[in-house]
Amino acid sequence: MFTGIVEEVGVIKDVEELEGFRVFKIEAHLVIEDSTVGSSIALDGACHTLIGIFNDGFAVNSIGTTLEKTVGGEYRKGSKINLERPVMVGTRLDGHLVQGHVDGTGEISAIEDMGQYHLMDIKIPEEVMLKTLIAGSITINGVSLTVNDIVGHSVCQVAVIPFTWANTNLSEQVVGSQVNIEGDLVGKYIYNFQKPA
Repeated sequence: MFTGIVEEVGVIKDVEELEGFRVFKIEAHLVIEDSTVGSSIALDGACHTLIGIFNDGFAVNSIGTTLEKTVGGEYRKGSKINLERPVMVGTRLDGHLVQGHVDGTGEISAIEDMGQYHLMDIKIPEEVMLKTLIAGSITINGVSLTVNDIVGHSVCQVAVIPFTWANTNLSEQVVGSQVNIEGDLVGKYIYNFQKPA
């Protein structure tokens, strides 16, 4: 379980292509301080398991299903990715409950510099939009954000404050970029309970 508060932006140092999966070696420092092999870590919001830890980073496997449902299939050497360790029980929950189970990818359709913040419009999958509401939570590339507006039936707008813009990979995105999307956990349960049997 995660919170959507990015701790560090890592850099892909190596991508090993194997049959049905990829091994990513990622340069990072903060997130490995108290991690061990077998620990969970979120890469752009997608939960992975650490398979190796080095002085300057770590390695993870990413299998077919994850590569198909997330932006992991697009990672290349030099890609910047948002990293977060799992939340510790008994600590503050600063973002919102994030499972690290990405629902799919969305596409950035607009970015507007408002001076003090950036507005991002993201076309998100229909199954996520059904569970999304204004002032609710959504996770974009592992970043906990508040839904600022809903445009039509498929576009979710978020406002990104300067701190988040400077300390995540959201500032690397451009119109047309694909991003990982995880809908609000509470919204998913409520929607599922209301569905006819």
